[in-house]
Amino acid sequence: MRIVLPSALAGALLLSACVPQTTEQGPPPPRLPVVLPETPPPPPVASEDWRDIPVTPGGWTWRNDARGSVAMFGVAGLDAQLVIRCDRATRRIYVSRPGALAIGQEAIMAITTSAGTASYRAQPTGGTPPYVAIQLGTTDPFLDKIAFSRGRFVIATTGFSRLVVPSWPEFGRVVEDCRK
Repeated sequence: MRIVLPSALAGALLLSACVPQTTEQGPPPPRLPVVLPETPPPPPVASEDWRDIPVTPGGWTWRNDARGSVAMFGVAGLDAQLVIRCDRATRRIYVSRPGALAIGQEAIMAITTSAGTASYRAQPTGGTPPYVAIQLGTTDPFLDKIAFSRGRFVIATTGFSRLVVPSWPEFGRVVEDCRK
């Protein structure tokens, strides 16, 4: 049995046999890119946004006494961490927190709400235990911003730890009682 190749195929075979062999190699075949598994994103950085800071532990209480309305925030059985007092005789509202200032030392109490921030000069109250306080007139518009802050407000006082206080009705009650 004899195999007959078409002439074009036979010519190509003969021609390829005549091509000299070289020891030189051509460029290597292109490499496929290595696909690495996707790197997970870095963990989120701790936020300093005041709305993300955990609320200071405690709760609000309210009472009325001879001087006027008072609301206190803190842990039950311990000294209050924040006191809001109406002095009906002077129609002043005092916002105070525990702590002492050295003689000649000044402190600024900054209050941050969802409607903005205001800063006031804090003074020692002279009581025992010692507190530092700011006093506001009943017409100060920032009182309403504190009372109606969404969810919380922050009290940051020079030289003291920051308080993140929930916005409960007790604060607004003291303000309204003092405005009567």
